[in-house]
Parts: sequence; C-alpha cells; structure tokens
Amino acid sequence: MSARSYEELRAQLGELISIPSVSADPAHADDVEQAADWVAEAIRSAGGEAAVEARDGGRPLVIGEVGASNGANGAPTVLVYAHFDVQPADPLELWDTPPFELAEREGWLYARGVADDKAQLLMLIEAARQLSAAGELPVNVRFALDSEEEVGGQSIVEWVAGDERGADAAIVFDGDMFRRGVPTFNTALRGLCYFHVTARTGARDLHSGLFGGVALNAMHALMQALSAVTAKDGRVPDPLRVGLEPPTAEEREGWATLPDGAGPLAEVGAQPSDAQALAEYYNRTWAEPSVDVHGIAGGSPDLVKTVLPVHARANVSIRIAAGQNVADVSAAFEKLLREAAPVGAELGIELVSSAEPGVISPDAPALALAREAFESVFGGSSLLVRVGGSVPVVASLAGRGIPTISTGIATTDANAHSPNERFPVEHLTLGVDAIRETYRRLGQLG
Repeated sequence: MSARSYEELRAQLGELISIPSVSADPAHADDVEQAADWVAEAIRSAGGEAAVEARDGGRPLVIGEVGASNGANGAPTVLVYAHFDVQPADPLELWDTPPFELAEREGWLYARGVADDKAQLLMLIEAARQLSAAGELPVNVRFALDSEEEVGGQSIVEWVAGDERGADAAIVFDGDMFRRGVPTFNTALRGLCYFHVTARTGARDLHSGLFGGVALNAMHALMQALSAVTAKDGRVPDPLRVGLEPPTAEEREGWATLPDGAGPLAEVGAQPSDAQALAEYYNRTWAEPSVDVHGIAGGSPDLVKTVLPVHARANVSIRIAAGQNVADVSAAFEKLLREAAPVGAELGIELVSSAEPGVISPDAPALALAREAFESVFGGSSLLVRVGGSVPVVASLAGRGIPTISTGIATTDANAHSPNERFPVEHLTLGVDAIRETYRRLGQLG
C-alpha cells in the first residue's frame, strides 16, 4: 500500500489551504478557479480522470472518477462529495497565525478551511489513490466536488438531479464527530431558507424633531415585522412549523442519554436563549426549525444623525427540519412578515438561497458498512445523530434514492467559520484510513 506519510499529507493539504478560495467574495473568483484546478489535478494524480465544469456561469464543479482496479463495469459505484470553497477569514486580527498558511501547534492544524472542508476532501482523494495504486480499489469512486457550499449554491444540486448514471452509494464528507474519537453518522440534516428583507417607508430620510412620532421609521417597521417570525421561548411561530415531522420515541430516548447543552454552549462562549434551551438543546438544533437574523442595517449607527431612516434591510434565515419543505415555509414566512408590518411600510422579501432537509435511512446496508469501517479504525462504537446544519446535496441524493453516508471527522470545537479554525493532527491520517476502509467494504454492495 503506497500510503503517504503524515508529513507528505500535511504538505499536500498546505498547498490547497494556501489557495484562498473564498466563494462569498468576488475578489477571490480566480482563487476559487485555482482551487478547482488543484483538486482536479489531485484526482488525476490519483490515477483518475477529472474535469472542471461551470454550470450556468456559476462557480466551478470538479467532476472526476477513479475506476475500480478490476472489472470496473461490474463494480459498485460510490459518489463522493466535499467542497473546496471556504468562509472569509476576517476578522484577521483574531487569528494567531495567517489563515491561509497551515500551522501546527499543540496537536492541532490551524487554517481557514482545514476542518470545513479541505482536509476531508483531500482524504476522499488520497484513500482512492492508495487503493488504486495497490490495485485494490473495489469500487468506482466518482467525485462531485463543489466551490459554492459556503454560499448556498445550487450547482451541485442541479448536477445530481441531472446525473443519469447515479451510484450505488454516496459519501458526503462534510461534518464532525459528536464526541472526539466517536465516529458520527447523520440520519437527518436541516434545510435552509435564506432571505434578504427590506423595508421602505418614504421617499427620503426625515428630521426626527419635525416628524418623529408621526412618520414611519423604516428601522422600526422592519423590527416590527421581524418580531413576527422570531422564536418565543425557543419555539418559532406555528405557521413556520408547517409539515414538521417530530423525532421518533427511539430517537428521543437516545438523545436523553446525552449531556445537556451546557457543555456545547460553554465551549463557544454562548449564553442560553431561554430557560429551557439547555434541556431541549438536541431537539431544537436537530429536529426543530429555527429563525435567526444575521444582520440588520439602516440609518446611522455610528454618527449622531437625528433622522427617521426610510430604508432598512436585514438578512434572515430559517433552518427547516425533517418533513418540511422550502416552498411551504417560505410562503408562511412572507405571510407573517407582511401581516406584521405597519400600514404604509413597503416590504421586499427575496429568497436568496435554499436547501431542502435531508433524511437518510439508518437501515441502509451502505451506512452499516461505513459504520463498520470507521469503528475498525477508531476502535469504538459509532453514533447515529441528526444535525442542525444544512448540506444541500444530501437532500438531492436522498431524492434520487441513493443510500447516503453523511459523516465527517472534524470536531465540534473546530472553530469552523471562526478565527483559528482547527483540525486534530491525528485525524489527518486516521481519516484517510477510515475512508479507505469504507471503500473496501462498499465493494460488498456488488
């Protein structure tokens, strides 16, 4: 087996990390393209074929394949997904080392994108390379790797929907372990509706001394409308719960054995939103919809400027849970906002991006084989959980009837999307081992 050493893997990962493939920033469009080229070449170097595709003028997709070592036409096919775009690195002053230079200290690798999702993407390729080089790859490994996961892009979703070949199983390697050293597999992921909401209340800003108390203030109007969709005591308004399927009694029993939310919140320096938040932590983040206002702007937050602003804007998202769908929840969201806005306020509501929730059968043979593989490498039992985040491709794969293994070996304290993002040093080689063993076992699907 031509396995790479830790030092070789780290050097390769460092190359990919050094490309600042920030999909949210148009200034980094060339970097995103460079990262796509790097990933495609890595697949070719693993003994496969790869091409960089752009769909409808969007950001690049890397589509490739490393064929089974023997009898590729009759071998099972495994479709693997990860993403090579990353979140912006700011605020830069909070990083201990430059975000796009891979650093190692005290058992961690630090860099933007190291946990989400470049290390895990590299593992998918390296495991296929090792088996192919040894003539022992029992499956056809198809790669569908995208560059817009961090901005809710739909290219990969459209690609899966239009892919005529399909697969016998899929691996989505973009997640973390519930507890370090415990392989964790997701049976449901929440979807997402992301909105840009605007409020306009007049033709121009007005003098607050002359018109305060009698003329509409756009900031007030927007806040009044948003109050109709935000949660009260942890529960979003009933119209936003449309279609919700509650967790099973078996799931609830399993979650009851887990520690409450005090630990996870303390790790990130957060405060509970209400008195029941800690006790209901898993149900709320895994099985309930949630609404968050991500940004609100208007008027003059810095200068002394006594005006009534006539324009305000906000970004708002809803995480939608199993059983729900984007269309119904979006319609309910818009209705609540418009009914709550004061008379005379003109609202603009734009659905900027969306993803349906994904539900995975815990009884799928492919999932059982993957659990065996990860357990053999990590030396302990694995865990089935739901997850509060959204990975749009999972719902697409489920919709195609492709048994999907949704997992990852980043950790919950990885600082993903935050300064000093990190990844455990030992997981770099363990992850390759776990994916390699998964490919081996998935050969049984034939």
